[in-house]
Amino acid sequence: MSAQRQLLTPREASRMLGISYPAIKNWILSGKLKTIRTPGGHHRLTAASLKPFLEADGKRPETESRARFRRVSGRNQLAGKVVSVRIEGLLAEIILAIGDANVTAIITAAAARELNLRKGDAAAALIKSTDVMIERLTDESD
Repeated sequence: MSAQRQLLTPREASRMLGISYPAIKNWILSGKLKTIRTPGGHHRLTAASLKPFLEADGKRPETESRARFRRVSGRNQLAGKVVSVRIEGLLAEIILAIGDANVTAIITAAAARELNLRKGDAAAALIKSTDVMIERLTDESD
Protein backbone atom coordinates (compact mmCIF):
# COMPACT_ATOMS: atom_id res chain seq x y z
CA MET A 1 0.00 0.00 0.00
CA SER A 2 1.34 3.42 -0.90
CA ALA A 3 2.16 5.98 1.75
CA GLN A 4 -0.42 8.32 0.16
CA ARG A 5 -3.26 5.82 0.76
CA GLN A 6 -2.28 5.37 4.41
CA LEU A 7 -3.23 8.98 5.06
CA LEU A 8 -6.75 9.72 6.27
CA THR A 9 -8.99 12.59 5.31
CA PRO A 10 -10.36 14.64 8.20
CA ARG A 11 -13.80 13.09 7.57
CA GLU A 12 -12.36 9.55 7.79
CA ALA A 13 -10.48 10.47 10.98
CA SER A 14 -13.60 12.00 12.55
CA ARG A 15 -15.46 8.74 11.95
CA MET A 16 -12.64 6.74 13.54
CA LEU A 17 -12.67 8.99 16.62
CA GLY A 18 -16.46 9.19 16.85
CA ILE A 19 -16.52 12.98 16.68
CA SER A 20 -18.10 15.38 14.23
CA TYR A 21 -16.35 16.68 11.13
CA PRO A 22 -16.51 20.30 12.40
CA ALA A 23 -14.92 19.18 15.69
CA ILE A 24 -11.95 17.54 13.96
CA LYS A 25 -11.52 20.59 11.71
CA ASN A 26 -11.35 22.74 14.86
CA TRP A 27 -8.75 20.36 16.35
CA ILE A 28 -6.69 20.63 13.17
CA LEU A 29 -6.92 24.41 12.90
CA SER A 30 -6.13 24.89 16.61
CA GLY A 31 -3.09 22.59 16.38
CA LYS A 32 -4.49 19.86 18.66
CA LEU A 33 -4.05 17.41 15.77
CA LYS A 34 -1.03 17.52 13.48
CA THR A 35 -1.65 16.99 9.79
CA ILE A 36 0.22 16.62 6.56
CA ARG A 37 -0.74 19.06 3.80
CA THR A 38 -1.27 17.77 0.28
CA PRO A 39 0.11 19.76 -2.69
CA GLY A 40 -3.45 21.13 -3.05
CA GLY A 41 -3.44 22.35 0.57
CA HIS A 42 -5.76 19.68 1.98
CA HIS A 43 -5.19 18.23 5.45
CA ARG A 44 -4.38 14.52 5.83
CA LEU A 45 -3.80 12.59 9.05
CA THR A 46 -1.84 9.46 9.90
CA ALA A 47 -3.43 6.65 11.90
CA ALA A 48 -0.58 7.11 14.39
CA SER A 49 -1.68 10.71 15.08
CA LEU A 50 -5.10 9.40 16.16
CA LYS A 51 -3.74 6.66 18.42
CA PRO A 52 -3.38 8.81 21.59
CA PHE A 53 -7.01 9.95 21.30
CA LEU A 54 -8.27 6.40 20.78
CA GLU A 55 -6.19 5.12 23.73
CA ALA A 56 -7.41 7.92 26.02
CA ASP A 57 -10.99 7.18 25.02
CA GLY A 58 -10.46 3.50 25.80
CA LYS A 59 -9.65 4.41 29.42
CA ARG A 60 -12.95 6.24 29.97
CA PRO A 61 -15.98 4.55 31.54
CA GLU A 62 -18.21 2.98 28.89
CA THR A 63 -20.94 5.60 29.33
CA GLU A 64 -18.44 8.41 28.64
CA SER A 65 -16.50 6.69 25.88
CA ARG A 66 -16.89 7.71 22.24
CA ALA A 67 -16.61 4.01 21.26
CA ARG A 68 -20.38 3.64 21.27
CA PHE A 69 -20.61 6.48 18.75
CA ARG A 70 -18.35 4.52 16.43
CA ARG A 71 -20.86 1.62 16.54
CA VAL A 72 -23.76 3.75 15.26
CA SER A 73 -23.88 5.36 11.84
CA GLY A 74 -25.48 8.62 13.05
CA ARG A 75 -23.09 11.19 14.48
CA ASN A 76 -25.61 13.66 15.89
CA GLN A 77 -25.96 12.10 19.31
CA LEU A 78 -26.90 13.98 22.45
CA ALA A 79 -26.42 12.24 25.80
CA GLY A 80 -28.71 13.13 28.68
CA LYS A 81 -31.08 11.85 31.36
CA VAL A 82 -34.60 10.53 30.92
CA VAL A 83 -37.13 13.05 32.24
CA SER A 84 -40.25 11.08 31.38
CA VAL A 85 -41.54 8.01 29.57
CA ARG A 86 -45.19 7.93 28.50
CA ILE A 87 -46.53 4.90 26.64
CA GLU A 88 -49.97 5.07 25.05
CA GLY A 89 -51.21 2.55 22.51
CA LEU A 90 -48.62 1.86 19.83
CA LEU A 91 -46.46 4.93 20.57
CA ALA A 92 -44.26 6.20 23.38
CA GLU A 93 -43.05 9.69 24.21
CA ILE A 94 -39.53 9.82 25.64
CA ILE A 95 -38.25 13.15 26.98
CA LEU A 96 -34.52 13.59 27.65
CA ALA A 97 -32.92 16.46 29.55
CA ILE A 98 -29.78 17.47 27.67
CA GLY A 99 -28.04 20.39 29.34
CA ASP A 100 -30.61 23.16 29.72
CA ALA A 101 -32.88 21.74 27.00
CA ASN A 102 -35.29 18.85 26.60
CA VAL A 103 -35.45 16.61 23.55
CA THR A 104 -38.63 14.68 22.87
CA ALA A 105 -38.74 11.52 20.77
CA ILE A 106 -41.82 9.63 19.66
CA ILE A 107 -40.92 5.95 19.23
CA THR A 108 -42.91 2.74 19.10
CA ALA A 109 -44.28 1.43 22.37
CA ALA A 110 -42.54 -1.87 21.66
CA ALA A 111 -39.15 -0.12 21.36
CA ALA A 112 -39.76 1.80 24.58
CA ARG A 113 -40.65 -1.38 26.44
CA GLU A 114 -37.56 -3.13 25.04
CA LEU A 115 -35.32 -0.27 26.22
CA ASN A 116 -37.03 -0.39 29.64
CA LEU A 117 -36.19 3.26 30.22
CA ARG A 118 -37.08 4.86 33.54
CA LYS A 119 -36.90 8.43 34.81
CA GLY A 120 -33.27 9.26 35.66
CA ASP A 121 -31.72 6.70 33.28
CA ALA A 122 -28.84 7.84 31.09
CA ALA A 123 -29.79 7.77 27.41
CA ALA A 124 -28.85 9.45 24.15
CA ALA A 125 -30.95 11.02 21.43
CA LEU A 126 -29.61 9.88 18.06
CA ILE A 127 -30.63 12.49 15.53
CA LYS A 128 -30.78 11.72 11.83
CA SER A 129 -32.46 14.39 9.73
CA THR A 130 -35.90 14.86 11.31
CA ASP A 131 -35.88 11.54 13.22
CA VAL A 132 -34.76 11.15 16.83
CA MET A 133 -33.85 7.70 18.14
CA ILE A 134 -33.16 6.73 21.77
CA GLU A 135 -30.21 4.62 22.95
CA ARG A 136 -29.89 3.16 26.48
CA LEU A 137 -26.52 4.17 27.98
CA THR A 138 -26.61 2.03 31.12
CA ASP A 139 -27.55 -1.54 31.93
CA GLU A 140 -31.07 -2.11 33.24
CA SER A 141 -29.64 -3.12 36.63
CA ASP A 142 -27.98 0.31 37.11
